[in-house]
Amino acid sequence: MSVLSCVSWAWIAALSLAGAGAGDILPHGDAPAPIVSRHFPDRVHEFVWRNWAAVEPAKLSAILGASADDVAALAESMGLPREPAVCPELTERGYATLIRRNWHLLPYAQLLDLVEMTPERLAFTLREEDFLWIKLGRLKPRCEPLRYDPPDEAARSRAAEIRRIVEREFGEAIRGPAEPRFDFVRQLSAPLPSDSPPDTLADGPRVLRLVYSYVAVYGDPLLNPALNPYPDGLLQRLSAVGINGVWLQALLRDMAPGGPAFPEFGVGHEARLATLRALVERARKYGIGVYLYLNEPRAMPTGFFAGRAEMAGVQEGELTALCTSHPAVRQWMADALTHVFTEVPGLAGVYAITASENLTNCASHGGWHSCPHCKARSDADIIAEVVSVIEAGVHRGSPGADVLISDWGWRGHGDAPDIIARLPESVCLMSVSEWHLPIERGGIQSTVGEYSISSVGPGPRAPQHWKAAREAGLNVGTEIQFNNTCEIATVPYLPVLDLVAEHCRNLEPYQLDAMLIGWTMGGYPSPNFQLACQLSRAPAPDVDAALDALAHERFGPDAAPHARQAWTLMSDAFRQYPFHISVVYTSPVQCGPANPLYPANTGYSATMWGFPYDHLDGWRGPYPPDVFASQFQKVADGWRRGIAELQAAVDAAPAERRADAEADLRLARAAAIHFQSVANQARFVSARDALSTPSTTVPPEQRASLRAELERCLESEIALARELFALVQEDSRIGFEPSCQYFYLPLDLVEKVINCRWLLEHLDDWAAVAPNAAP
Repeated sequence: MSVLSCVSWAWIAALSLAGAGAGDILPHGDAPAPIVSRHFPDRVHEFVWRNWAAVEPAKLSAILGASADDVAALAESMGLPREPAVCPELTERGYATLIRRNWHLLPYAQLLDLVEMTPERLAFTLREEDFLWIKLGRLKPRCEPLRYDPPDEAARSRAAEIRRIVEREFGEAIRGPAEPRFDFVRQLSAPLPSDSPPDTLADGPRVLRLVYSYVAVYGDPLLNPALNPYPDGLLQRLSAVGINGVWLQALLRDMAPGGPAFPEFGVGHEARLATLRALVERARKYGIGVYLYLNEPRAMPTGFFAGRAEMAGVQEGELTALCTSHPAVRQWMADALTHVFTEVPGLAGVYAITASENLTNCASHGGWHSCPHCKARSDADIIAEVVSVIEAGVHRGSPGADVLISDWGWRGHGDAPDIIARLPESVCLMSVSEWHLPIERGGIQSTVGEYSISSVGPGPRAPQHWKAAREAGLNVGTEIQFNNTCEIATVPYLPVLDLVAEHCRNLEPYQLDAMLIGWTMGGYPSPNFQLACQLSRAPAPDVDAALDALAHERFGPDAAPHARQAWTLMSDAFRQYPFHISVVYTSPVQCGPANPLYPANTGYSATMWGFPYDHLDGWRGPYPPDVFASQFQKVADGWRRGIAELQAAVDAAPAERRADAEADLRLARAAAIHFQSVANQARFVSARDALSTPSTTVPPEQRASLRAELERCLESEIALARELFALVQEDSRIGFEPSCQYFYLPLDLVEKVINCRWLLEHLDDWAAVAPNAAP
C-alpha cells in the first residue's frame, strides 16, 4: 500500500466521520445475525476451510490466536492438504473475494487483519470499489470474534466425516496440480511474437471499439504501477482482435490539483498522471487509444461542505452532490480535465456517464428539485451543462480528443431528445443498443433494461436517440456487450457467435462511429471481438461467410462445420434466457453450484452481484418460479447439445489449434453447469418452502414428491460441483469477473458437495432447523 493511497483514504474517511465517533468509520447497516453453516463442526473450522489456499496459514493462525500446527491439524482433519498452495495475488488482486467469503465469519477487526487494510482503506473500498457495499447487501452481519479452542469430540467426529466425503468424492484431485488463481494475468501479459496492429484497423472509416481490461484491479489502478491494468501482452492481444480503444476509471479529484476552491484535491495526482502517460505511450504502439471513464463531479461526504454550503446540492444519505449550478464547481471540473489532457499528450478521450448509480450532478438521480440552486432549472439544462463543461475542459487541453457521452440513466432510461439537442456538436452520443427491447420468455412479457446478448438489439430507445443526435450534428455510438454480460459474467466469453453476428448486422444501417463493446466483465481478447471487428468494417462482409471464416481459422477445416453448428445451437439456446434486471443481478447465475443450499429460509435478501442466498422471489423478477426454473433448464439443455458439437470440433481440430478449441469447450461446459444449477436451486427452494408448510395442508403423496425433488436437486448439484471443480482446476478464468474478482474458488465447490451431503443425511430433521440457520 502506497503512502499516497493512505493519505487519500484517510482524507475521505475523515470527511465521512465528521461529527461521528471513530467506531463509525466502517458501515454496519442493520447488522443482523450471521448465517451459520451447519455442515461444518463450528465457525473456526468453517473459517479455516474458506481461507485454506487463499490466505497464508500463518495469518489464519494469528487471527485465531492458534499455533500453525493447530490450524494445519484442523485443515488436515477435514481432508485438506496440510501445506496449501496459497495464491499470493489474492491479497492484492482478490481482496473483494476475501472480504465476501469472510463477511459472515469475521467482525471488522479480524477482517482488517485478514485483508491487510486500515479502517480508512476498507471504508474507501466499500464505498468506491464498484458499489462493493451494495454488493454485500448494505449490511455487515454481527459476527463475534473467532478464537481457537481445541475441537471437542463432536467437532472431531464431524471433521472426520467431512474428510471421508472429500476423499470419496474427489480423491487425490484435492491435492493434484491446478492452474493457480490469476494465472491468466501471467498468460495475457506474455508478449506475442508480433506486435503489428492488424490490417483490419485500416479498412474503411475508423470505428472505435472500446473495452475494459480483463486483468485490471478496479479501484485505483494508476497509483500502483505494479498492478499494471494493461500489460503489453494484453494490448497486443486486444489489437490482434480489432480493439482500438481501452478505458479505465478515474476520479477527477485524484487526477489534478483542486485549485483555490478545493485545495485538498489532487493528492497523488502527479504519480497517477505519470503512470497514465506511460500507458498512453505503450498503447499507442499497438494502435490503441486510452480513455478515462468519468462520473463527475462525484458527491462528497457532508463534512466536506463545512464552509462551502453554497456548493452543496442534493443529499443522499451521507453524501452530498457538488452542485454544478455553482460556477466554482464547473470551473474546477473544466480546469482539472484541461490539466489531465495537457499533462498526458495523446490521451484519446473520455467516456462519461452523467446519471450513473454514483450521485454526481443534482439531476443525476432525478432529485434536482430538492436543491435550492437547481430547483428552478430543468434536468436538461443541468445535464447538458455538465456535458458542456466536460467537453470544454477536454478540448481546451486536447482539441482532437474524443468525448463520449452516455445517455445511461437519463430520466430513468427514458426518452431525452431535448437533452441531446443541447449537447455540444463535438461529442459522441453513446446509447445501450438493446435497451427497452420487448421480449417474451416462457409466455412472460418483459423488456430489456441492461446489457443482453440473449436479446438481440437494437431496441426502440437507442435508434431514437441516435436519430436525434444525428439531427443535432453529433456522432453516435453504442454501448453493447459481445463477450458476456450480467446474464453470466464468470466465464470470459460465451460461444454464441450467431447472436453476436446478428446484432452486428442489425446495427449496420446506423453507421455507428463508436462501440463500447466491453464493460467491466467483457474485455477478454476473444473470437467474439474478432467477429465484431470483421463485421464493423465498411463494407461489412456477408455474415455467414464471416462466421465460416472464423470457425475455419480457429478450429481448422475439418472441425469448422462442428464449431459452426455448436455456435448456432448455443445461440438458439441462449435466446431462452429469462432476462430481467432481477435475474441478472441477484440470481445465483454468477455463482452456479458454488452457491450453498439451505434447509430453511435464511431471511436474507439476495444482493446485487454479491450473495444470492436462497431468495428465489428476489432472483426471478416477473417469472413465476416454475417458469424461471424451466427457462434456465431450456438454456442448459440446448447448451449441452451445442457442447456435443463443440467436443466434435475439438476432436477434429489440428494439433496447433487444439489448445484454443479446448479452452472454448471448457468455458462452454462451465456456462452450462451454471445454467443447470440455477434451475436446480430454484426448484430446491420451491420444494423446500412447500415442504415446510404444515403437513395438514400438504397431502402425503405431494410431500413424498417434494422430498424426491429435493433429493434429485441435491444429487444434481453434487454432480455439477464435481464437474465444475475439475474445470476450474484447469482454467483460472472460470469464476472470475474483473470488478467482483472471484465469485468462487475451487474449494467452494468441494464445500458444496459437503453441504449437499449434509442436507441429504439430515433431510428428516429439517423442520427442526430454526430460521437463520444454514447448512
